[in-house]
Amino acid sequence: MKDVRIAGVGLTKFGNHPERTGRDLFAEAALAARDESGVSRDDYDSIFYGNFMGELAESQGHQGPVMAEAAGLECPSTRYEQACASAGVAFRQAVQTIRGGGADVILAGGMERMNNLGTAKVTQSLAIAADELFEVRAGVTFPGAYALMARAYFDEFGGDNEDLAHIAVKNHANAMKNEYAQFHREITLDDALESPVVADPLHLYDACPITDGASAIVLVSGEYADKHGIDAPVSVTGTGQGGDKAALQDREYVAQTPAATKAAEMAYADAGISPDDVDVAEVHDCFTIAEVLALESLGFYEPGEGIGAAARGETTRDGDLPVNLSGGLKAKGHPVGATGTAQLVEMTKLLRGDHANSDAVPDAEVGVTHNAGGTVSSAVVHVLEVMN
Repeated sequence: MKDVRIAGVGLTKFGNHPERTGRDLFAEAALAARDESGVSRDDYDSIFYGNFMGELAESQGHQGPVMAEAAGLECPSTRYEQACASAGVAFRQAVQTIRGGGADVILAGGMERMNNLGTAKVTQSLAIAADELFEVRAGVTFPGAYALMARAYFDEFGGDNEDLAHIAVKNHANAMKNEYAQFHREITLDDALESPVVADPLHLYDACPITDGASAIVLVSGEYADKHGIDAPVSVTGTGQGGDKAALQDREYVAQTPAATKAAEMAYADAGISPDDVDVAEVHDCFTIAEVLALESLGFYEPGEGIGAAARGETTRDGDLPVNLSGGLKAKGHPVGATGTAQLVEMTKLLRGDHANSDAVPDAEVGVTHNAGGTVSSAVVHVLEVMN
């Protein structure tokens, strides 16, 4: 089985870009990743691309060939849709393809354009990732769904809004130096606690923003990297994917995310590591409660113990396990189809030492990314390691 290396990464600035098209955004990220990789244009075997709502946002389906042209490549291109985990799944499929010998060079990435729709239409569009028959028809949106998960967590394990507010404060602080982040604004606990209620108990600062953006990564086999003198110090050593029922009411657990637990266990076994070996993590904090659930599913905390991690300083930049040094979805932004590979771009930079916040983890060698779809009915986890 071939080893898989990251040869180049690219991002757009995340934020509000209503004047730009989706293909323009993806072109920027893809060309940046290509330029950094040094891989010959003719050597690309395929593009694996994540996007969730292109038909709704731009009336554009069949985006694979459109984005191949935007990236300046003439190779097969396939779109993956798994809600907010679309790019994470695309990346996983790329890893597995290279490992299995089906390719030596793949461009994996994703894009989402959302702000041109406006808040009401975006909320409606995102809701199609929930169960249409049993949730959407009843009026469920994702702020409401995650509010139900937060309520269930508080009822089962304890915790309160202040615990969640500490997560928002932490992630906004982390985004300050990240040039690609949507928000460069620190907030206080009072800011978070006094912001408007979105869906009780979640407030405005518990939620990620509406974001436009794109991300891309050039993956190569170790054999290709060695043969062509490609500088690729970060390797993908673990990958895992898990699933759960789409509708919350059908699940055994509402205050836990078994799909992510399965994905994490698979990725750890694949990499031959344990949670104790992880130096830094990027997790899917679409809402602050989602970061708590992610920390527990990743095995960093037992159920019920992750809620106070930020408040205790354990997951801050100075903590034992810094989490979301990019700013997370909360402050960096969440262009849903691009988020999975955006997390991997951030992690690659953190491990290489060229991220704005690399000074927080100067000796990091093992990083984990956690990307979720819906109310974590889909989850993808990856392990990245520095090659010694």
